[in-house]
Amino acid sequence: MAQWMDQVARGWLLYELTNSPVQLGLVQGVQAIPILVLSPLAGSVADRYPRKQQVVVAQMLVGVLYTGLALLILTGRIRPWHVYATAFARAIIQAFHQPARAAMVADAVPPHDLTNAIGLNSLVFNVARSTGPALAGILIATLGTASCYTVQTAFYLVAIVWTLGLRPTPRAATSGRAAPGASLGQSIVEGWIFSWRQEAVRTGLLITLCASLFMMPFTTLLPVFARDLLGVGATGQGALLTAMGLGAVGSAVLVASLGDRLPRGLLMLGGVTLYGLSVVAFAASPSFRLSLGLMTVVGLAHVSSYALVQTVIQTYSPPAFRGRTMALFHMGDVVVTLGSMLAGTLAALVGARWAAATMGVVGALLTVTMGAALPHARRIR
Repeated sequence: MAQWMDQVARGWLLYELTNSPVQLGLVQGVQAIPILVLSPLAGSVADRYPRKQQVVVAQMLVGVLYTGLALLILTGRIRPWHVYATAFARAIIQAFHQPARAAMVADAVPPHDLTNAIGLNSLVFNVARSTGPALAGILIATLGTASCYTVQTAFYLVAIVWTLGLRPTPRAATSGRAAPGASLGQSIVEGWIFSWRQEAVRTGLLITLCASLFMMPFTTLLPVFARDLLGVGATGQGALLTAMGLGAVGSAVLVASLGDRLPRGLLMLGGVTLYGLSVVAFAASPSFRLSLGLMTVVGLAHVSSYALVQTVIQTYSPPAFRGRTMALFHMGDVVVTLGSMLAGTLAALVGARWAAATMGVVGALLTVTMGAALPHARRIR
């Protein structure tokens, strides 16, 4: 909930302070360096040390950051550089948080239930995507941005309590340990070599790369669409992200229900192609109601580039490599950041509609090309 509320709150706060679509991309850009530099190290750490402890520490630190932002807003001392600094710090923390958290799912279930487990995880995540942005929009519109960050802090406190209550299964206690004799540097290189040589893992990472660079960054421009193009304000922006979350929930239910019966390769390629085309349609939409419907389609397609890819990577990665392969998967956040900077720059040059549409078309064409050039990708189960 707190993560998705931050999607609305941070962008809206910076747009209020600067009125600049370029800075909406730059606030994503400051997060690229720590994720790019630290994710390989974080993957090795997740494969060597207790993952639960890593998750708890990360949650505590992010809660402190949100508390600081709330206090700065309440005292009237908030400045754009505060938004950038906390975004940078949060990226450092998330670099270590994400691979450990993702690998915990595979640790907890037998291999034949992994697709269903990740589908359920995605379902819960996207329920938060449906409700978090709407709650953020309402709080910003009624009580101001500080109230949003206060509630986000409260959600992180709840998450910390629940994570501390988790009890590892016997298999989880012994899985996910890298070779004890290898240095961290050797461990990182081993993860890269494995991820490139394993065809299914490599394909999943390439699909994520395409979606992260050309499709996902369009959400950076949502404050421009909500305030300037559709005239619906922060509440409308929250509703758009909620509609995207509802579509993702529907898709996650299918993944969780059907599990290993899904033709995962075809669904990944087809879903990411639909993702790009639906972003193009959203960019061209003249009305808020139509935009809500298209955001639902975007959410439906988004799961194909997230939950399905994550399932494939974890299925084809042995426990000792899961932290490192998931770290590479989450380095897609760096690519999203670069795409967000590109989207913000294009929006300043040609407008938000043309920027989102152009990137969506390029992403869809690249995905179709990938499916034609890599026949084994279509056969992944």
